[in-house]
Amino acid sequence: MKNETNKTYRSFLKDDIRLETDFSRSDQNLGKVAPPIEKPCPIDANKIDLPSPDSWKTVSEISVREAIAQRASRRKYSSQSVTLEELSFLLWATQGVRKRTAGAALRTVPSAGCRHAFETYLAVFNVEGLPKGIYRYLPLTHQLVHESTPEHLEEKMTAAALGQTFAGSAAVTFIWTVIPYRMEWRYAEASYKVLALDAGHVCQNLYLACESIGAGTCAIAAYDQKKSDQLLGIDGDDEFVIYMSPVGKDK
Repeated sequence: MKNETNKTYRSFLKDDIRLETDFSRSDQNLGKVAPPIEKPCPIDANKIDLPSPDSWKTVSEISVREAIAQRASRRKYSSQSVTLEELSFLLWATQGVRKRTAGAALRTVPSAGCRHAFETYLAVFNVEGLPKGIYRYLPLTHQLVHESTPEHLEEKMTAAALGQTFAGSAAVTFIWTVIPYRMEWRYAEASYKVLALDAGHVCQNLYLACESIGAGTCAIAAYDQKKSDQLLGIDGDDEFVIYMSPVGKDK
């Protein structure tokens, strides 16, 4: 089934672009200021402190071998809530900052050139201590910021996921957006394949972390782009949804 369309899309998976890109003309090499490593929020934003990693008491320790062996896509969840400590752990495992350096943040997942072009949003349905709504993770301070409280959030989340009902029936749905310029600043036209690879790193950590709290997740790459971006209140151009994954306690 080879045709020109397939050839065009397959080229995305190859790395020919690296030899075709003039990196001397990237914004980094032109001396332009790097974009922020975290999306700013208003000074008066409602920020919520998350339990710090050194205070966790309920997150169990399992071996990497056990977590990998148990990992599975799970779409059915119990009615049990996720605790704020458990959510803190999942956020740290997927985008947490281990160390700050000049102009960069070393995180718990790898990223091309340490650019970390993602923002983590949460559609919260059943998390202890958090009212239902849309939140965003602030990895530099390990906090959440409340973004909005849409009416009929379960239905809107399901619609954004093209009718996949488990996206609206989980305890919390992780929604990752990408700010492409964070990667483009360094890698110009060679940015896009590595952005997709980086998204996979993040979600795999969520799968493994879920095994430590008796929860399950299932990555969603098929979604309504416009509805997803609108749900988060983002522009769909300089920032847009790239991946999502509902999380709930195992039945």
